[in-house]
Amino acid sequence: GYQRRVRGFPLIFHLSPLGESMTVKRRNHGRTKGRHRGHVNSIRCTNCGRFAPKDKAIKRFIVRNMVESAAVRDLQEASAIKTVTDPANPEGGYVLPKFYTKMQYCVSCAIHSRIVRVRSREDRRIRTPPQRGRRRTVSYTHLTLPTKRIV
Repeated sequence: GYQRRVRGFPLIFHLSPLGESMTVKRRNHGRTKGRHRGHVNSIRCTNCGRFAPKDKAIKRFIVRNMVESAAVRDLQEASAIKTVTDPANPEGGYVLPKFYTKMQYCVSCAIHSRIVRVRSREDRRIRTPPQRGRRRTVSYTHLTLPTKRIV
């Protein structure tokens, strides 16, 4: 191996017998820690409870209505105050509160629950976030039901 000094301490890099360094799958080694930070606190996965470093965990912020959509109409009919479901146009009404939840997943749970996908080697280099949009509704009009065979 060879040595390089960082902050006065020697760092040893082990080389293979051919003199090449080991291959690296990701440029940040799957973490967002940075170069000069040694240790990062661990968090517990929301799904399975596994310990994962905070910078390696996949974090998603979920905003949900406190009242489910089926009960919103019943609340509007029963309440004396006009309730507003769209906070963009309040017009003097009462805006229903929302739940703000931060979900933190380990890598295996995030892949299993399809929060992140496994990408090919070329696609891993694309660092721009994917297009955000509404979920597409699947239309089943092109499917036909199987007909019963009469023998």
